[in-house]
Amino acid sequence: MNKPTFNSARLRAAALALTLSAALAQTFFAPAAVAATEAPVKLQTLRGAEINASDPEGDGTRYGRDQPPLPRDFVQQPPLIPHQIKGYNITKNFNKCLDCHAWSRAKETGATKISVTHFKTREGEELSSVSPRRYFCNQCHVPQSDARPLVGNTFKPGTGMR
Repeated sequence: MNKPTFNSARLRAAALALTLSAALAQTFFAPAAVAATEAPVKLQTLRGAEINASDPEGDGTRYGRDQPPLPRDFVQQPPLIPHQIKGYNITKNFNKCLDCHAWSRAKETGATKISVTHFKTREGEELSSVSPRRYFCNQCHVPQSDARPLVGNTFKPGTGMR
């Protein structure tokens, strides 16, 4: 078998380098050329507004006074707050929700007791007071409202929740 000469090896390497260069150039530069000839993509929000447009003025969400709680739509849904919370103060030193929902006050006030899950650490260790990770109620619980949906959907509660 004949060994390739030094010149033929250099020619093959040069041909391979040229082929790879052409392939890389086509990969990186061809999409830019195609994109320049196509119309720009028009982005919109889920509400159908232009992406840079400010949010439309709503009619304002009105939260009703105390009312019966709405049913939950999925198993792990945090309960909605069935009463007004305007002016409720929740800081690292004070939580207005605990005035009624703490286990020591719930019977007296008629409020729902805080779930036992709120007294556990991330590792499952039980605490004698509300866990710091569950202390800021409005991270999960929101006031219920009969507001019009911002975006249409076809969501149906799970069959076990009906």
